[in-house]
Order: sequence, then structure tokens, then C-alpha cells
Amino acid sequence: MGPGEGRLRAPRLGVLPRAPANLSLSAAVPPYTVVYFPVRGRCAALRMLLADQGQSWKEEVVTMETWQEGSLKASCLYGQLPKFQDGDLTLYQSNTFLRHLGRTLGLYGKDQREAALVDMVNDGVEDLRCKYLSLIYTNYEAGKDDYVKALPGQLKPFETLLSQNQGGKTFIVGDQISFADYNLLDLLLIHEVLAPGCLDAFPLLSAYVARLSARPKLKAFLASPEHVNLPINGNGKQFEEQGGLGAVTHACNPSTLGGRGRWITRSGDRDHPG
Repeated sequence: MGPGEGRLRAPRLGVLPRAPANLSLSAAVPPYTVVYFPVRGRCAALRMLLADQGQSWKEEVVTMETWQEGSLKASCLYGQLPKFQDGDLTLYQSNTFLRHLGRTLGLYGKDQREAALVDMVNDGVEDLRCKYLSLIYTNYEAGKDDYVKALPGQLKPFETLLSQNQGGKTFIVGDQISFADYNLLDLLLIHEVLAPGCLDAFPLLSAYVARLSARPKLKAFLASPEHVNLPINGNGKQFEEQGGLGAVTHACNPSTLGGRGRWITRSGDRDHPG
């Protein structure tokens, strides 16, 4: 539910209702804060989810200079980013963010059976993402060809899951979008950059990517500077394929991202300096 719609979502499966945005002046302040480096990385799916659900959030962009200074790293529970804040709740681990929002925003399936399947899909996404990150950060030049050759076998389970759910015409689980859909969509999009045409042999996955990417709020976000001008990875791999050196240079300069803090508001798609 987007802010300002004036009603509460009925609780289900542990879903906690969020107050309407017009309930008080405090609702003008984004309830969420994303603390991360100026990359898509581990926060791309999170941002897609928030944008598509009409949520507002604040970005705190961390430069490598700030990170290497050490005090922020020392304050992080596991000594790493991203960090996510929902009001006074501070969380670490990107999949924890997704599950938390799945529960609070009703994106965790309609019952316990679907919730279990959502978890299974998300774990499968994480498995492939870890392989992707290992390639990108440790073995890109020597390992890319072998990785791409093995990729069809890694993508096939997701095609199978779609085929088993209403012929692949809706979402990865059930008939309502879940947090796993956003995570899977991001995974597929970055692999299309890594290996263009990798989805050609998977018609259901290809249609799934097109269908989800066409959702109005998500489509607007994917075309926005907040997304387009961020490099996928932190080491420059894939930057030419996604848009070139100019995009990466722009993204890695926090002043072009609104400084250390900025508000992202999906109700009207306006940026507000933090």
C-alpha cells in the first residue's frame, strides 16, 4: 500500500498495519533509511520493493573514504553494509530487510504454504547471487565464460517454478507479488547485463521480467536517475554494459546523489534533500 491512501491493510500472516500517511505530521518523514555505498548491489531488490509499494525512504550514501575511516564499520553489527532502519528498528543482512518488509507490507504469500515457497525461492535467488558475486569480485576475467555456460542450468529452476504456478502468467508464488519476486527480478536483470540473451531459452522468465518491469511505479523507478546512475557492482565490473564510465563516475560522486542523505518519495516521484 502506498502512503496517503487513507486505510489500513488488514493484518494477515503476521502482517503489521502501517498508519496512513495523513495521520500525523510525522508521516512526512520517510520511515525507512537505507545506509549503503553508491551502488545497486545488495540493495537493488530492496529499493525496487519500496518503490513499487509506494513507500518513501531516505538514502545515506557512504563513501569509501568514510567507510575506511573505520568508525561506521565498527558500529555495524557484522562490520558490513547495507544497514536498514525502519523507525527505531535497525537491521543488517539484505535478505532480512526483504523478509521484514514482506511481513509488514503483506508481501509474504497469502498463507503459510505460500510463505514457505516464497522462502524457498528467495534462498534459491541467494544461492545464485552468491555465485554471481564470487565471479564479479574474485574471478571475473578467468571465470566469466564458464559461468555463462553453466547459467542455463542455474536459471532453469526458476522457469520450472513459474511453469508450476498458473502457467507462469502471474508471480513466482501464488497470485500476489512477494518480496521474492523483487529479489528474483533484480537477479535476472543483472544477469541480462552479464550475459545478454541468457533468458531467450526461458520464455516464462523473459515474460516475467517484462511483466514485472512494466508495473507503473517499478517502471518509473527503474528508469529514474536513482537507479540508472548507480553501478551494479562496487568494483566497476559490468559498468560498460549497463551504461558506461560516465554513469559510474556520476554515481560514485555522492554530491550527484543528493549528498549523504536524501529522501526518495514515490508518491509523486520527488527527491527531497535530507
